[in-house]
Amino acid sequence: MKSKRRKSATPKRRNAPKVMRNRGVSIGVQQTIVARLTHERDEAVLREAANSEILELISRSAGNLELVFRTILENATRICNANFGNLFRFDGENFYPVAEFNTPAALLEAIALRGRFKPKPGISLDHVMRTKQVFHRADMAAEPVLALSTEFGGARSQVTVPMLKDEALIGAIVIYRQEVRPFTEKQGELVKNFAAQAVIAIENARLLNELRESLDRQTATADVLRVIASTPEDSKRALDTIAETASHMFDVANVNLRCIQGDVLCIVGSAGPSVARIREVLPDIPLEPTDPAVRSISDNRQIYFADRQTALASESGEIARMLRSLPVRSQAFTPLSRNGKAMGVMIVSRGEVRPFNQDELELMKGFADQAVIAIERARLLNELRQRTADLGESLEQQTATSEVLKVISSSPGNLKPVFDTILDNATRLCEANFGILQLYENGAFRTGGMYNVPAAFSEALAARGPLPGPLHPLRA
Repeated sequence: MKSKRRKSATPKRRNAPKVMRNRGVSIGVQQTIVARLTHERDEAVLREAANSEILELISRSAGNLELVFRTILENATRICNANFGNLFRFDGENFYPVAEFNTPAALLEAIALRGRFKPKPGISLDHVMRTKQVFHRADMAAEPVLALSTEFGGARSQVTVPMLKDEALIGAIVIYRQEVRPFTEKQGELVKNFAAQAVIAIENARLLNELRESLDRQTATADVLRVIASTPEDSKRALDTIAETASHMFDVANVNLRCIQGDVLCIVGSAGPSVARIREVLPDIPLEPTDPAVRSISDNRQIYFADRQTALASESGEIARMLRSLPVRSQAFTPLSRNGKAMGVMIVSRGEVRPFNQDELELMKGFADQAVIAIERARLLNELRQRTADLGESLEQQTATSEVLKVISSSPGNLKPVFDTILDNATRLCEANFGILQLYENGAFRTGGMYNVPAAFSEALAARGPLPGPLHPLRA
């Protein structure tokens, strides 16, 4: 019995160390899981805090994209344990830098000198441009094409993430490490989320700018129409207001509204910093068929130049010679059209090469239409006033004639009331002060009637008596 107890006790002692080992492994696994979960939790907290900060910044930044982009880069760089980052916009052909975070000074200088660029084959931005996919680079120094970020910024590992709007590439975010430590797929997805926020910021800024531009256009239109309505007979004031509003709206050197008067184009409204110089050098434009202002009118179409000075190099004539001395670079000509025929032109000029975009060109047509409204409104109103005045004058003449005929019929043989009525009406219709009716009889003039004649003059006429006429013997 004793030996059985010893045998049964032996296995228990042998199993004890194995149980302790299993317990140690289990505790280690649990600690690893806890550490991983803690790290993931901390990452999630950082990520959510960063997202919240960026979205709040987008909502209150009022279109300040530079601040939003820098915040995005800062958060992406910090959460991914990177050293620095850059954000590039893409215009359909070239990339150009718009924001950076913690980028080495030498690399910043090199990026600035490069300006807009089309990426070389083999570098990450070229891959993103072609595939629109996230691109990882484990060691940039080992690549056959050395990127600027490696040459001037010491970058080694890199992740490049496209910024996409409706599947179209509009930019890219690139973050770098200065040691060989590749970014994980998870970190690439994280930066992809930041790229989506950058796209939201761009779209938000675009919509806000469009709203502001729309409000500016509506305000400008309302101001012009208010001036037209308040001074319908004064087209000059309305046209100057249109020119001034357009000069501010398009940020230009001068705006000239010109109409055909005889054989020249005369300025009928103008505004802008260099308008005095334009008026001094080129007050009138001769109707030369080759001049763009004249062609815009004759063809009834809008004409524009990215750089008028370049076009002037091939133009001859006095106008071209004078324009070469004026601050005219980007320029647009918009006809002032009524019923399919142009009566003048609106000329908008910039003092530097900054071509007008399509929205600006369309807006110019709106200003040109307002100018036509102002001109036509003043013309019609003046015509109406003239017709009213002519009609009133005709009515007064008919009334005066009727009064004279009535007096004639009511006093046959009595000429004095007839003469008095004739003088009264003639003096009033001619806006005169007084009148005298002279009768020529027996070779002399005698006074037949007077209206409102001063007393002294009346006495002098009475004392003088009849005045010999041209056929009187004394006049021979």
